Amino acid sequence: MTVFIRVLDASVDEKADAIRTALTAPHVSVAFEQAPEKFTAIPGSPFAYWAPSSCLQIFTTSEPFNRTPRLVVSTNPLNADFRFARVWWEPKASTLGGAWRPWAKGGAYSPHYYDVNTVIAWSDDRQSYTGFLGTENRPLERPASVQHFFRPGMTWPRRTQGGLGIRAMPAGCIFADKGPAAFVEGDGAEDLLALLAVTTSTPFRYLVALQMAFGSYEVGVLQRTPVPNLDKTDVSTLAVLSRRAWSLKRWLDTHNETSHAFVLPMGLNEKVSGRERSVVEREIGALVLQVDDAMFVLYGINADDRTAIESSVKRAPLNEGEQEAESDDESDDASEDDTLASADSFSSWLVGVAFGRFDPRLATGERAVPPEPEPFDPLPSRSPGMYPEGEEPAERPDILVDDEGHADDLAARAISIAERVKVDAPENFRAWLAKEFFPLHIKMYSKSRRKAPIYWQLATPSASYSVWLYIHAFSKDTLFRVQNDYVTPRLAHEERRVESLASELRDGATAAQRKQLAAQEGLVEELRAFLDEVKRVAPLWKPNLDDGVVINFAPLWRLVPQNKSWQKELKSTWDALGEGKYDWAHLALHLWPERVVPKCAKDRSLAIAHGLEDVFWVEGTDGKWTARKTPTKSVDELVKERTSPAVKSALKSLLEAPVASGKSTGRNGGGRRKAAAATEGGDA
Repeated sequence: MTVFIRVLDASVDEKADAIRTALTAPHVSVAFEQAPEKFTAIPGSPFAYWAPSSCLQIFTTSEPFNRTPRLVVSTNPLNADFRFARVWWEPKASTLGGAWRPWAKGGAYSPHYYDVNTVIAWSDDRQSYTGFLGTENRPLERPASVQHFFRPGMTWPRRTQGGLGIRAMPAGCIFADKGPAAFVEGDGAEDLLALLAVTTSTPFRYLVALQMAFGSYEVGVLQRTPVPNLDKTDVSTLAVLSRRAWSLKRWLDTHNETSHAFVLPMGLNEKVSGRERSVVEREIGALVLQVDDAMFVLYGINADDRTAIESSVKRAPLNEGEQEAESDDESDDASEDDTLASADSFSSWLVGVAFGRFDPRLATGERAVPPEPEPFDPLPSRSPGMYPEGEEPAERPDILVDDEGHADDLAARAISIAERVKVDAPENFRAWLAKEFFPLHIKMYSKSRRKAPIYWQLATPSASYSVWLYIHAFSKDTLFRVQNDYVTPRLAHEERRVESLASELRDGATAAQRKQLAAQEGLVEELRAFLDEVKRVAPLWKPNLDDGVVINFAPLWRLVPQNKSWQKELKSTWDALGEGKYDWAHLALHLWPERVVPKCAKDRSLAIAHGLEDVFWVEGTDGKWTARKTPTKSVDELVKERTSPAVKSALKSLLEAPVASGKSTGRNGGGRRKAAAATEGGDA
């Protein structure tokens, strides 16, 4: 036997005293007697001298995780998330589950349950990510482990601060390199749930940790971790506990409007469900303890060893996944915070209802909350809180405005919805919409390093006037309607007010009256500049949601001067588009066909993206693709078909236009002050 001394937790100044104490009193808690040859029982023979002997023995008496009927697998890294991945609310709902499949790519720590919030472009015909290239410009026709895609199973992020967080993975998902997967033979829900209980238990997590030198939960580590033998009674008992824990964790997500589980915002959600968050969290904690009790017995770990294990395995709090922030690239949801103030959560929901996205009948009782799905059911294309397919409002607006008295005034519509559900609208709601909502909305709708707001605020520099667009209702004609039906009439109205004020104040105007006139003139100046920018971009704007929110929004970067950080991001994306960095995008082909089409003849991936593969490429009898010596249609002909003189003229005007420098008047008609200049423009 060898005595080992462990003083990792002692400070630098205390280590020497701790070692001396251990040498004179070898039975203190930092001293461990262990036979080194026992370390060979653990895969990789780590120097785990602190591990109880009973745990070392488990590696020889229990079968490893990756043994029939269980399987642990991963797949190849994508390395092109911006191109091929989206958050699930970006594409059209009709394409979810088809061209866009749920993609379990890791994320934050969250055992039992975690919403799969990303989707990936997928081709059933190719059995591959649409247009994805492997090495040497060769499309990867069959990703690694593709035969296990879409099976119900379990997944986890390879690296998180909270620890190993294995959770249910619904059927229909593609898993990722950063989000490996585990399955059971036959895909039985009860067997999966029982295994979920095993893998989220303290003893299993401890056995995993014994094998790790660093905090990365690689496939190999999980494959080698022992799993106890379970009889039918064990499976049934553990499955019930696991199913309940999943259900409660999912309920905690039903107030999060970006989740597939969303029902209603905080406050309304608790009222309708009759549940309290604190009560639910306590029940989850009790279930975790019940599972641990069963697992320590099944692993054959005695009470003393259990105490040692529990003291070394710290379980992260339930909301750890919402708060963690890591610098490692393995963490896909760094700094995500889905927990909003109750008032903000409610206000955001009101906006969603005003645009016809969320269903207020759930709050009034006119529609029952849909039944909870099973843990491994395929993800829906819309959350329970949205209108069911076919029940959407007859007129779902694509445009609402900040224009008091207008029939399409967003604030007025939202306040009327608050009255309908019998909840007071927040104070200063109109000012909140103008100044605070859009930055909050961008934060709420940012996941997996993607920023994807679905309600777009186009505004004057002072946000004294705003137009709001909803991406799932707008079309290529929406900006023309903004121009003709909203901004032009409002500008004409404000110009008449200037004339009226000027006429009234011609003789003997007071300082206050002159200030009022100056503010009105400033508002008119801002509206004229805003209208000019809309007129420039409307002829060339052709949204395609498959490109993603940021690329669709990029041409409108001049129209968000009220939010400098977002304007900077859009301008950067717009510049990258102009430089040819995103030539896979539909927008790039629409604006620069003379540049994109010739590239398709040299880059098969781009040809696939733009539906030109068969024009420029041919598959040989050996299954390899080569460029055609003579395309089925000439490059010049293809470019001509895709070139619009009106679009080219509008693009030239947009690129050459100076950046507007409207005057900021403030929302209450304060004195004139120069608006902060927008980001410098120029050729992209």
